Amino acid sequence: MQLSLLWKAPTVNPVNHKAQSVPILNPFDKYGRTFFFCTFGFMIAFLSWYAFPPLMGKTIKKDLHLSQTEVANSNVLALTATLVVRFLIGPLCDRFGPRLCFAGVLLAGAVPTALAGLVTNATGLLALRFFVGVLGATFVPCQVWSTGFFDKNVVGTANGIMAGIGNAGGGITYFVMPAVFDSLVHERGLTPHKAWRVPFVVPFILIVIMALGMIFLCEDTPTGAWADRHNFSPRTIEGKIVDATRNISDAPTTDKDAKGTSYTEKDKKNSDPESASSNGSIDLETVAQSEVIQAPTFKEAMQVIFSLTMSYARGTYACSFGGELAINSIWIFYMKNFLPCETKSGRWAAMFGLLNLFCRPAGGIIADIIYRHTKSVAAKKWWLVFIGSIEGVFCLAIGLVNPHHESTMFGLVAGLAFFMDASNGASFRIVPHVHPFANGILSGVVGASGNLGGVQFFSIIFRYNGVKYDRVIMIIGGICIGINLSISWIRPIPKGQIGGK
Repeated sequence: MQLSLLWKAPTVNPVNHKAQSVPILNPFDKYGRTFFFCTFGFMIAFLSWYAFPPLMGKTIKKDLHLSQTEVANSNVLALTATLVVRFLIGPLCDRFGPRLCFAGVLLAGAVPTALAGLVTNATGLLALRFFVGVLGATFVPCQVWSTGFFDKNVVGTANGIMAGIGNAGGGITYFVMPAVFDSLVHERGLTPHKAWRVPFVVPFILIVIMALGMIFLCEDTPTGAWADRHNFSPRTIEGKIVDATRNISDAPTTDKDAKGTSYTEKDKKNSDPESASSNGSIDLETVAQSEVIQAPTFKEAMQVIFSLTMSYARGTYACSFGGELAINSIWIFYMKNFLPCETKSGRWAAMFGLLNLFCRPAGGIIADIIYRHTKSVAAKKWWLVFIGSIEGVFCLAIGLVNPHHESTMFGLVAGLAFFMDASNGASFRIVPHVHPFANGILSGVVGASGNLGGVQFFSIIFRYNGVKYDRVIMIIGGICIGINLSISWIRPIPKGQIGGK
């Protein structure tokens, strides 16, 4: 990889106008600007979403006189809100575009963030955490927007880096919130009652700035407004197509223009060599249009949601991100085993989230490398099955060993973080290939499945096993291995699909 690709204007695929490199350090280029706002909008949203747990176990619990059940319920409500909004925001991204949906979710979550300091009892906390949980849904428009700007050879890298830095916001807040709290108490003389409330003003300001930047500084698609996304003109080579890796090959042929076909017909239409058109640009446009996101009807959306391939995507992400959400509370495990100080245990817990910076992009980058060498989406699927299963093995190891030595605990947690976060990244390396005309719906349902895994399965296991954290993590490991292996036979791309390959 050339380092200059990090800042130079990217080469653009002439078929779909998507970038074939990721200009991470060039916010002046429209592709780099999209990367910047996707990444840091998502990170700040997660920072606010995760801001309560680092102080919940001791400070907030004591100040608001919360029971352990109320603490657990507040965690579940925060995840439930994200689940619901992720499911709803997917179709909205398909209809109105991910940029405006992203900005809308940020502004909706900014209001309860600003009101955090007004909470005085358990009921207020439960309501507030539910509405702040809306911010967790920013993941969906982030990934849909990114997929619209970056081509198949680098979309896994782009999505993985964005999500990795974004998820790291959850790790950063485990370090920042206790540190700011201690500073306000010991250096500024604030009472704990006031000190935990003050830091919420900062994410509110940052969220509003990012949302306004998306509205006024960014584009919906590489070719302009969302409403005009169907009207782009692919640059063609007669009778040929330029694929995601810049290789030129024969274009699929068809006897009918893709414009005007229905939402599902575009996905199912097969090329027919015997009815080849003499006009290569029409062939090229058919393929390009098959990947343009459509505004779905309810019936068409249901066909996508309940497809077999969707079951595979949902299952793997429910294990990886669902497990991550549940195990983010592992800092309580640290307090139980050897770190009774809230600040110190919060810092060690931050490690689990901060490793997203490296591990989640690694899953997407390795998947991209596999794809470039094999030209096979199935090869990426087996990479995902492998790391998803090893994630389960590390959970089993932590549960069985139940470590009371720091080096053992942190070594196992770091190994778990790599495979769990890499599995998150690899999951959304496959998503852009599946039903590309319905990427919003797909991303929304898969993203919501991650929360479903965290709320309905893993977090509830924590809740009903009390302080037996080792047993809970062992159960999570067994579930992850079982699900990844049991659905590994499902094809990553539906049979007969033209786009996404």
